[in-house]
Amino acid sequence: MKTAVGSVKNTSLALYFADFKEITKARLAVSVVFSSIAGYFLGAIEINFSAVLLLAFGGYCMVGASNAYNQIIEKDLDALMDRTKNRPIPAGRMSVGTAMTIAVVMTIMGIVALYFLNPKTAMFGAISIFLYTSVYTPLKTKTPLAVFVGAFPGAIPFMLGWVAATDSFGIEPGTLFMIQFFWQFPHFWALGWMLDEDYRKGGFKMLPTGKKDKGTALQIIMYTIWMMIISVIPVFGFTGRLKLSIVAAIIVFLMGTVMLFFAFRLYEKRDNVSAKKLMLASVSYITLMQMVYVMDKFI
Repeated sequence: MKTAVGSVKNTSLALYFADFKEITKARLAVSVVFSSIAGYFLGAIEINFSAVLLLAFGGYCMVGASNAYNQIIEKDLDALMDRTKNRPIPAGRMSVGTAMTIAVVMTIMGIVALYFLNPKTAMFGAISIFLYTSVYTPLKTKTPLAVFVGAFPGAIPFMLGWVAATDSFGIEPGTLFMIQFFWQFPHFWALGWMLDEDYRKGGFKMLPTGKKDKGTALQIIMYTIWMMIISVIPVFGFTGRLKLSIVAAIIVFLMGTVMLFFAFRLYEKRDNVSAKKLMLASVSYITLMQMVYVMDKFI
């Protein structure tokens, strides 16, 4: 009997943990933390591992809180879409009150953790939550410009790490911000292309022309080109302490051409298979690009 009770408790804990990961979008949060830590390594003169842990914890809390608020606001729309109808709130596994408690507690813990690093880091973290939940989320059903607005909080993590390491904002974190800012357009429009039919059920307007057409694909190509250009700008020595060797710049540029290739394929074929390949290429690009930047500094 005790074994059975213990097994039930373990199962319940596993389900609660699974719902916590879902309400905070754990995979997305971890990728954001990775970006922040990459930015920290680029900005730090000396690596302080206590600061890295604070940044990781605070960063996860801020992203997790944003996602929890988002799922509270969109609970009725989530119930209409296949990819979101099984989320904890629309599926009835978690109450709005519980989700709100998680969101508020994580907001407070996140801001406090980032404040211990420095006030600027906490301020940017708070701004990202506000923009994501109070501006981007309501705009998603109103206008495709929501993606432009959402790119601002989405671009903060890479920059946030530098600010956490230096307690300053200048050309270096500004450049990191712009790289991730322009990257988001091909990434999210590729995702929006794949999920367009499902998004329409929830009334979301994610594609720039509102359609899976050449106009959307052309904009994806243009933003990919801007991303490629900005990603290699540090090689020219215009960006203060943020530097990039010629070899690293060539590697980053070549990785960008892979994304551009898939963007052109989407323009040519305009199908979900091409959109998925571009989306996966974009995920690989942002991760590998940040790794190249960090390795280039320390090797």
